[in-house]
Parts: sequence; structure tokens; C-alpha cells
Amino acid sequence: MKVSREQAALNRERIIETAARLFREKGYDGIGVADLMKSAGLTHGGFYGHFASKEDLLAEAAAYALKKSVDRWQGYVAAGRDTALEKISDGYLTAQHRDHPENGCSVTALGADVARLGPKARHAMTEGARGQLAVLEQLMPGADVAAQRRQALAKYASMIGAIVLSRAVDDDALSLEILDAVKDALQG
Repeated sequence: MKVSREQAALNRERIIETAARLFREKGYDGIGVADLMKSAGLTHGGFYGHFASKEDLLAEAAAYALKKSVDRWQGYVAAGRDTALEKISDGYLTAQHRDHPENGCSVTALGADVARLGPKARHAMTEGARGQLAVLEQLMPGADVAAQRRQALAKYASMIGAIVLSRAVDDDALSLEILDAVKDALQG
């Protein structure tokens, strides 16, 4: 039975949302197409009607998740530039983010996977990172745009590194200490 264009669009959106969560939770190699489609409530056979490959889906899922993050960060800026960086770091550098990659940043959850994939996935990650950096750049003091960009890059890399390292260590106290130290450095 053929589905309507509207239903096909809804199915595609459901696949992307599900993939964004599952790829961040399990990694690129940790979930297969059949299980991903089952989690989306669809059949495996329908996958290739929407995507050319699993890697293409990863690219779209990462772009989707990163756009949501950029939108949230832009909302913090719109609510008040003076508190936006604090809200970003308070939300990012948490045990909740550390413990639930499925709901967190695609860069921290999938960066190593994407680095090994093709240009489409890497481009999606690049554009998402650019979006996040653009928000941070707005919040940086500095004499010129170049100085603001360098500060934003350093803060962004610190945030990502803190989450990656806090997930990698097996000592919860050290993990929290890493998150707190980077949060203090960003806000101080």
C-alpha cells in the first residue's frame, strides 16, 4: 500500500528524530538500520525509500540534533545576552548531559564516529558546529571579530572536551570535577 506524501514526510521525520537519539546513545556502529527502523515503528524495507545509506541518515540526524541545540542557544541569547553563556554552560556541563548522550550534543556523542565517515556526515557536523560557534561568538568580549572567534573556539572546544573526558573516566568525583572546572573557567 502506497503512503501519502504527507505520511511519507511524517515517517521521514520520525526516522530522523529516532536516529538522532539512537546514534547519540549507541554510536554509529552501535545501531543497525533494522533496529533503528523498528524503534521508529517502521519496517526495515522502507529505509531506502527515504535515505541512500545509513551514513546519509546519520548526516541528517546530526544536522537535526545540532539545529535544535543552536535554536536553544539562540533562545538563551534572545532572553538576555548577559546570562546566555551561563545558561549554555550550565546546561551543557552537567552530569545529566554526561550520562545521557542520547539527549545531548551530537559533537560529543558522535565526533569520533563522524571523523571516520564520508564528506556528507562531516559536512553536517561542520555546519552544526559553525552554528553553535556563531552563537558563542556573539557572547564573547573582544576588540575585534577575530578575537571573539578565537575565544568562542576555545570555549567551545573546552566544553566538548569536558564532556568527552567526563564520560571517559571511571571516577565519578573526577568526572564532576572536570565539568565544574570547565564551567568555572567559562563563567569566570
